[in-house]
Amino acid sequence: MNIKTTIASHNPPSALIVALRKLLRPLIKLLLINGITYPLLSNLLKSLYVEVARNEFVLSGKPQTDSRVSLLSGVHRKDVKRLAEGSQQELDAPLTVTLGAKLVAVWTTNRIYLDENGKHIPLPRQVSEGGLKSFEGLVSSVSKDIRSRVILDEWLRIGIAHIDNNDLVRLNTNAFIPENGYDEKAYYFGQNLHDHIAAGAHNILGEKPAFLDRSVYYDNLSLVSVEELAELSKAMGMQALIEINKRAKDLQEVDITNKNANHRINFGVFYFAAEEKGHQNEK
Repeated sequence: MNIKTTIASHNPPSALIVALRKLLRPLIKLLLINGITYPLLSNLLKSLYVEVARNEFVLSGKPQTDSRVSLLSGVHRKDVKRLAEGSQQELDAPLTVTLGAKLVAVWTTNRIYLDENGKHIPLPRQVSEGGLKSFEGLVSSVSKDIRSRVILDEWLRIGIAHIDNNDLVRLNTNAFIPENGYDEKAYYFGQNLHDHIAAGAHNILGEKPAFLDRSVYYDNLSLVSVEELAELSKAMGMQALIEINKRAKDLQEVDITNKNANHRINFGVFYFAAEEKGHQNEK
C-alpha cells in the first residue's frame, strides 16, 4: 500500500474507523478509571501526532519542516513548533522490570537452576545455604549493584515469587508478570499493546513479510466451557512462552559479539472471555 496515497485521502476507510472505535473502548474505560480526562488525552494525542508525523514521514533528502508536519497531522503550525520545543521523553522501564526480567530469564533457562525435567527449581535465599544455587547467587550472577534481599522483598510484594514452607524462594510464574505492581503492569501494558498494534498496522498496510497475528474466537459457550478453555489456554500459552524464551536466550548469547545484533522481538499470547450481554441462544 502506498502510504503517501493513504495520507492524502480525506475519506479514511470506514472499516478502520469501526476497528478504531472498538479497540479504544477498553482503553477509554481504563483512562476514566484512572482520572485521565478527554482534555488531558487530547493534549497527549496532539503531541503524539506531531511526534509521529515528524519522525516517521520524512521525505528522502529533505529536511522535515513544521509546515509539512502541520499538513500531515492537522495540528496548527504554532502548536507544532511549541510541541517540538517541549518534546516529552519516554519514561525508562522500572528497575524491577529490567532487572527482574533478566533474573527470571536466567532462572528459567540456565541449567544450574533447572531439574532433570527442565523445570526451574526453588532456591534457598542466601549463598551460605545454597551456593550458586541460591536466590542471592542468582541475583549476583546478573547484577553486583543491588542486594538480593531488596529484589526478593519487591518480588514478594508484587507477586512474582513466594516463600514456601521449606523457606525456599519459588517463582509464581515462568515469565515476569507482576500481580500487584502497578508501575510494572503499566509498563508491560504499554510495551505489549504497542507491539501488537504495530504488528497489526504493519499487516493492514500490506507490508512484507507479514507478522504473526492470529487468534481463536468462539461464542455461544457456557461458563464451564469458558473455564476449561481458560485453563487449556494458560497451559499451552505458557509452554509456548517457555520454549521461545529458552531459544531466544541461547541465540542472544551467540549473537552478543555480532555487531549487527540490533534487532528485538516480542512474542506473546493472550486470553480473554466475557459475557455477551443481551445475547440469548436461539431455540
